[in-house]
Amino acid sequence: KEELLFAIESRYGLGVSQNYGNALKWYHLAAAQENVWAQYNLGFMYENGRGILGDYAEALKWYRLAAEQSYAEAQRNLGAMYMNGKGVPQDYVEGARWYRLAAEQGFAQAQYNLGVMYKNGKGVPQDYVRAHVWGNLARAQGTKKGEALIKAVERQMTHQQIETALFIALKCVALNYKDCDRL
Repeated sequence: KEELLFAIESRYGLGVSQNYGNALKWYHLAAAQENVWAQYNLGFMYENGRGILGDYAEALKWYRLAAEQSYAEAQRNLGAMYMNGKGVPQDYVEGARWYRLAAEQGFAQAQYNLGVMYKNGKGVPQDYVRAHVWGNLARAQGTKKGEALIKAVERQMTHQQIETALFIALKCVALNYKDCDRL
């Protein structure tokens, strides 16, 4: 735990001079102890070139370690890397898989991203009802992009489809976001 504290202090300059290199060292020590938050932050620092040259392959490695421990932000970032072909060949299906894992944990940004994928039919079949469902779930958590997604897909939907999407979204919340795409 001390390693993580030292990493945070160094990264953000809390009580010490900001030093990304030092933060990386401490994050590595904490990540070696399977600290999911340290693994996620290493992924972020490698992806964004903080304290080191950007390295998508290294970012992918650290995000995957955190994502496999069910850390939703890492799952969402891993999904984005697959969607954008960062460090891996572009793979919409794999991107959707990681977004869904984070979305099912209630991570609003992943819910929105998954909704966009359904709207556009990338990695999943095009489905405006599903896009509406995920947009609604994201909007319910305060994501303004969710509202924009809902408005965009409603132009393509019947009144009955909108009612169905609202019903599914309510049921999904009741199920704590699990198996929403099976409803």
